[in-house]
Amino acid sequence: MITSTLRRVLLVAKHASFQSRCCVASSRVQYSTVYDSNEKTFDKILIANRGEIACRVMKTCKKMGIKTVAVHSDVDASAVHVKMADEAVCVGPAPTNKSYLNMDAIMDAIRKTGSQAATRVILWGKGMRIAWNDDETREGFRLSSQEAASSFGDDRLLIEKFHGNALWLNERECSIQRRNQKVVEEAPSTFLDPETRRAMGEQAVQLAKAVQYSSAGTVEFLVDSNKNFYFLEMNTRLQVEHPITECITGLDLVQQMIRVAKGFPLLHKQEDIPINGWAIESRVYAEDPYKSFGLPSIGRLSQYQEPINLPKVRVDSGIQEGSDISIYYDPMISKLVTYGATRAEALQRMEAALDNYVIRGVTHNIPLLREIITHPRFISGDITTNFLPEEYPEGFKGHQLTSEGRRELVATAAALYVSAQLRSQRFLGNLRVSTTPQEQRQWELCVELEKGSHTVAVSRSGSTFTVEVDGVKVEVSGEWNLASALLPVTINRTPRVLQCLSRDAGGDITLQYLGTQFKVRVLSQLVSTLSAHMPEKVPEDTSSILRSPMPGSVVAVSVKPGDVVAEGQEICVIEAMKMQNSLIAAKAAKVKSVHCKAGETVGEGDLLVQLE
Repeated sequence: MITSTLRRVLLVAKHASFQSRCCVASSRVQYSTVYDSNEKTFDKILIANRGEIACRVMKTCKKMGIKTVAVHSDVDASAVHVKMADEAVCVGPAPTNKSYLNMDAIMDAIRKTGSQAATRVILWGKGMRIAWNDDETREGFRLSSQEAASSFGDDRLLIEKFHGNALWLNERECSIQRRNQKVVEEAPSTFLDPETRRAMGEQAVQLAKAVQYSSAGTVEFLVDSNKNFYFLEMNTRLQVEHPITECITGLDLVQQMIRVAKGFPLLHKQEDIPINGWAIESRVYAEDPYKSFGLPSIGRLSQYQEPINLPKVRVDSGIQEGSDISIYYDPMISKLVTYGATRAEALQRMEAALDNYVIRGVTHNIPLLREIITHPRFISGDITTNFLPEEYPEGFKGHQLTSEGRRELVATAAALYVSAQLRSQRFLGNLRVSTTPQEQRQWELCVELEKGSHTVAVSRSGSTFTVEVDGVKVEVSGEWNLASALLPVTINRTPRVLQCLSRDAGGDITLQYLGTQFKVRVLSQLVSTLSAHMPEKVPEDTSSILRSPMPGSVVAVSVKPGDVVAEGQEICVIEAMKMQNSLIAAKAAKVKSVHCKAGETVGEGDLLVQLE
């Protein structure tokens, strides 16, 4: 049984290395690797992936002078990875089993394009025999030719030099998870000591050698509070979180996989593999973190801006502004990576990167990511696989405002509102709030936030506003560029980056503050007084209505009109982005009507079943 004392740690076992170091240039985490043009590998590689990982492989291939072939489904015809490739082949319709997992279509694409590496990887099927001396060589020839003739009707053999070496590239800490899927990873781990690290690494290497594995792979261990570790699984592929290993070792893992596939030997010894600095990766998903820590969201990216202008920030993505997040594939938007000389430095950079990451058009999990990396327990390194359910037993609710944070947000909203009014005055000649004479402007406003109301007094001097909130003065200054998605301000001499998601003439403003979106209403005193007499909207009784919590397809409907259901009984199952969700009855009731059937596609909020 996995208990709260367990951590999930990954060791990267590898059959390649290259002399390089991690460096940062042009505000991106990069490699100082020299790609040797005389080291001939492949002319062309077909990449049977989509999204960010396909783009990641193509970047290295271009540096190595290798042409690339992308495969894509019908809906991915305009995807970023397709545009990056030298050639592209459509392999079928949107569902993965009819396109990206359609091996016949992939093989046909390989034959059509003459891709070398993909053909080589896919067509191998009998493994290999290793010969350590002349006698074993003769015996190996005999047995291998017999096996080849029996399996393929062709007894010809492929002979390669066996280099017989393996390296472990230190660990990755992957304990922060939701639904057993990693959310935040870092390298190295705060928990491991050198002795445990070495013991785990040596076991990872022994495993790779025992199965004669020849590429980059990841061995996963569970580690208890006493540093006892237990083998979990081995992933024979490039992992999502590989960038943090690249940052602390300086190795381009994709390049090394290509070198190994061509048969080049290792260049490094184990003692040459460094741990330089600290790297943290946040998986940015199109998900609603307020629903089970992240139910998928779909839509079109109406605005998208990666924080790559910040120092030592790396973003691996396969999307761009205008890209569609569909129900057919994993909802990952990007892998956001920050690097620092220390863990504290890497965390500070991650906090800034999340604040400066602009994503519009889909719901995303940045609120959850920011809360995790700023949580005192995470900062202390006290993390386990049960971190999320232990810290948020009632589910994630977003950032909880302190009294000081509330004043900061109210003051910023009031200053933004007045700044917008002043701009309207200049361009329209129509002042919408009362003021004192021009040389000393003052405003009396009412700001509503989270069912609370604040009377504030605002005064202005240049680009600086002094806002009195609940008797406390807050000074807010900034450029107040209302056309920008980012709102950099200084609040009481503390720099902050907020985002203005929406703003209308009625005073309704949505601000992203400390990662979480808050709806604020700023009103003049007169409008606030009149609003108090408006009737309140009666909320819908949702206990008798079952709506789809996310877009997806209906897998099964377990009830029909007239059925009597118990509280908690399964009503139907919705699938989206490789995940199935069972929807249950909120109360004991009789089924009045059913508005969906298996196989149908539904949108978020669509009515599925109505109860009496």
